[in-house]
Amino acid sequence: MKITKAEFITSAASKRQFITSDKPIIAVCGRSNVGKSSFINMLAGRKKLARVSQQPGRTRLVNYFDFGCFILADLPGYGYARVSKAEKARWADMLNDFFAQKQNIAHVFALCDSRHEPTADDRTMIGYLYYNLIPFTVVATKADKLSRAQADRSLNAIAAALKCGKGDIIATSSVTGRGLQDVLGRIEGIISLPRGEEDVSAEDNDDEG
Repeated sequence: MKITKAEFITSAASKRQFITSDKPIIAVCGRSNVGKSSFINMLAGRKKLARVSQQPGRTRLVNYFDFGCFILADLPGYGYARVSKAEKARWADMLNDFFAQKQNIAHVFALCDSRHEPTADDRTMIGYLYYNLIPFTVVATKADKLSRAQADRSLNAIAAALKCGKGDIIATSSVTGRGLQDVLGRIEGIISLPRGEEDVSAEDNDDEG
């Protein structure tokens, strides 16, 4: 699969502004500063499609991008400490509203930092996706920061913490392009399925990893 189109569509500040589409909608979620923007830019083959900020917590809207054969929804990052409780609650409400329309979501790429074990917020998010039967793939970002041995240990730890199979985690690096073809292959499989028949990627692999 090759991405030939990637452009910004719109931002949504509330559920009234969420878009629906005949194309599959694939969401990207993760804690603040996990590398969502870099991941999206890697998929697009562009450096500035999604804004990359050194300051966590900058994505406060649901940002939609047209990737030709699918729509990508960039969700607000969670878990950033330096915001008010009211702001955290607003972000949580937005995520709940977004996932409540799960019939419009073909798949979720749930990002976590390969250098660290998943946070409590990461585990909560994955548990939420499991509970609501929303199909997802775990993506371990920033894999270029680790040696091969360190990366292998990291994937084992992530799999154990998130109760998924190690083979269902895709290690990626926006610097080296590692994992890009695996992600594109996963997307190709997602968009080839009839709507409503997407599989939950990690639903039957608790014994792995």
